Amino acid sequence: MADRRSPEPRAKVEPETKRARIQRESPTGDDVGAAELARRVADNLRQRRKSKGMSLDDLALASGVSRAALSQIETCKSNPTVGVLWKIAVGLGVAFNELVGTSRTGASVLRRQDHQVLRSVDGKFESRPLSPAGTPPWVELYELRLLARSSHISEAHAPGTHELLTVLTGVLRLRVEDEMFELMPGDSISFAADRPHAYENTGSGEARYHNVIIYAR
Repeated sequence: MADRRSPEPRAKVEPETKRARIQRESPTGDDVGAAELARRVADNLRQRRKSKGMSLDDLALASGVSRAALSQIETCKSNPTVGVLWKIAVGLGVAFNELVGTSRTGASVLRRQDHQVLRSVDGKFESRPLSPAGTPPWVELYELRLLARSSHISEAHAPGTHELLTVLTGVLRLRVEDEMFELMPGDSISFAADRPHAYENTGSGEARYHNVIIYAR
């Protein structure tokens, strides 16, 4: 005799709500921030390169960043790392913030939610610009974050550049060419940043630093 039992009922699938669909399809805050930063860098790079009469080949030679990579950045087809941006700034002979910021005058407030975080390739180092638009172009302020037992190597900056570093939390081992410095929370150091240098967090937790960059005037 044939089995006349009713088939098992299928699980009811609730239709996706409009709000859930929007949340799924909408870019995250990080994505929006990265896209805005890429657009700003592309505009600033193109404007400053042309104002100096430099071709992509000229800038590639001066910065050490390939022509193809520069073209990708100028057309918003890639998000450059903090290391690449430093190389470009040095090649152009401009302050770092001229590539990632906007130029305005008068009083200006930079809200925390508007900060554009720059990351290293491995994601272990973050640099968050703290200087509002309108800050004198020869001074920049950053909050640096370095994961536990991680390091970040920085290229030599433009001639005459100095850095002032203060350890907020964690520890810092700073290498400036052949010199090594150990710093604890509350310690500060000033050094010539037109030499190769590296930051290392030797501790077991994330470290945070305030970094003031002062360019030659």
